[in-house]
This record gives sequence, structure tokens and C-alpha cells, in this order.
Amino acid sequence: MGTPETETETPDTAAASGVAVDHRVLVEACGLIDRSERGKLALTGADAVEFLNGQVTNELAGLRPGEGRYAAFLTHKGKMLGDLRILVVSDGRADAGAPPELLLDTERAALQALFDMVTRFKLGYRLELHKRTLERGLLSLIGPRAGEVASASELAEDEHANASVSVDEVAALAVRTDVGIDLLCDAEQTEALRARLVERGAQAVGGEAVECLRIESGRPRFGVDMDESTIPQEAGLNERAVSFTKGCYVGQETVARLHYRGKPNRHLRGLRLTAPAARGDALLLGEREVGRLGSVAVSPRLGAIALALVRREAAPGHVVAVGTSGATASVVELPFAAA
Repeated sequence: MGTPETETETPDTAAASGVAVDHRVLVEACGLIDRSERGKLALTGADAVEFLNGQVTNELAGLRPGEGRYAAFLTHKGKMLGDLRILVVSDGRADAGAPPELLLDTERAALQALFDMVTRFKLGYRLELHKRTLERGLLSLIGPRAGEVASASELAEDEHANASVSVDEVAALAVRTDVGIDLLCDAEQTEALRARLVERGAQAVGGEAVECLRIESGRPRFGVDMDESTIPQEAGLNERAVSFTKGCYVGQETVARLHYRGKPNRHLRGLRLTAPAARGDALLLGEREVGRLGSVAVSPRLGAIALALVRREAAPGHVVAVGTSGATASVVELPFAAA
């Protein structure tokens, strides 16, 4: 007599199940992921703000300790070399009246370009450049309980707001993000901080679920969705990363001209796919290639989705072919939640 057939979980279905569990933690509770590999530099000195304000796309003048900005840094032709988070950190150990430290946080792929930019143009300015990548750990808390877990419930609601906190006697800098709280600490304290956060209710999650949440929100990532060929407006960064009222900065002429007088040839779009696809797959409108997939994910609530810089003729509502697999994708506005 034969044995009844039973369903077995394949590696693919097990992975999908794990992503779904982690995704639920991220949207309903508090997920924890180590992002210490991100590139980190610091600028100190009387001219740090003035110098950096002439290099990046957003306005830094007037920022006070505890505040921050998101910005891009560009070539003279307005193409991106990278993006970064700039935090004005109040150092309690500094002498009264001393200028605060500027902490620069960027994708690891853009770290060398950022270091080279500062090194090349800082001559004549009163500032010092410090490497922080290996000296600082970075743990991200994502979800509605992040502030509670991080002991940062009183932190200002503005993105990039930052303040010193103590998580059960482990000192850290808490930074408000669009999805939770980042905690930066001395590298040797990273494991102790992680343990305290888990004790407080944070749950470790995988990078796949975190990336899925980022893609759903429509936020591009440098080195994946944007590169050295990208102008900020193409990637939808003008509102978050560009000031059109500040003084001169590198690449400003191209960025301003495109904003006021031109139309970008490409736009960052969402793709709702009929089947999972891979980063780099070509997108075809008729027989013409109109872009290539950037970030891709299989969302527990939206299915197969992706981000891509696509030519403007592939507007929201169009359907494009994906690679040679026979799959198709609907082009949508971002974020996906609003599609």
C-alpha cells in the first residue's frame, strides 16, 4: 500500500516564507539588521559646513546640532558620484562654542568617491577629515516600535534628526529614518548594543525583507538603481536631496537647467512583474530597449516588483517586456503603495 503524498518545502518556498515573516515584523513590530558596512566619514573644523555646502546638492547652512540632510554629490556635468546622509552631531566632549562634527554616511560603493572629493577640494579650508567606517557600528531598527526599543521616543520626528541615547548603558547616536531608527555606536560596542535591543523586543531580520520594504517605498539605492550616469532628477531625488535656492555647488548648472527648462529622458519607475526577474534584465517597449531592471523583490503583499530608470516614452500605464523570458511588467508611479 502506497504512502500518502506529503508536501515538502523547497529552498525557494522556505526562503519566501522567511521573507514574509521578516516583512511582517518590519511593518508591524521592530526588525533589527546590522548595516555597519556602510561608509562613514566625519568632518570637523570651523569651515566644515561651508566647505561641504559647496560640494553637495542640498542646503546645509543653518543646520543645528541634532539635525541632518540627505544630499547627492556630483561631477561638474551634474552626474551622480554618490548620495549621502549628513548629520550634524553635537559632541558633548567638545569645548563650549566649538563647531559640531559632521558625520557623513554613504553607500559603501560611494565611499571612495566621497573620500576623494573631500581630499581633493579641502585645500585652504579649516577642516579635518576622519575615517569612521571601521570605528562605528550601525544597527538599524525598522518598524513602528523602533523608537520604543531604541529609547528614542522623544527624538524629533524629522528624518535625520539625531540625539545621543543610552540603551541600557550602551551609548549610541539615534538617528530618525523614514522607516525607524538607526543607532551608531563605537564598533566594539556593536554586539552589546545588539543584545540589548533584542532583549527589548527587536527581532533580527534578513536583508532581503529590508530591501523589499525599500523597493515598495520607491527609494532608489546608489550602485543598484542609480550610478555615475544618473542625474538626480531622473532618480526622483529633487524633492529630498536638491535645493534650488542655495549658493553654487559642483554640478549645479546642469541640475538647475534640467529642472527649470528641460525634461529628463529617464524617470525612476516601479514595475509590477508577471514573474520574478533579475537585476539587469532589459525592458522593451515594442522592439526598443527603454531601461534595465535595478532593485528586484518578491513582495509578500505586492508580488514580483522592481525599480528601474526607464525612458520617458515608457510612461505609467505602459506594459513592457522583461528580458527574454516572456514575462511582462506594468510601469507604475512610485511608491507602490500609492499605485
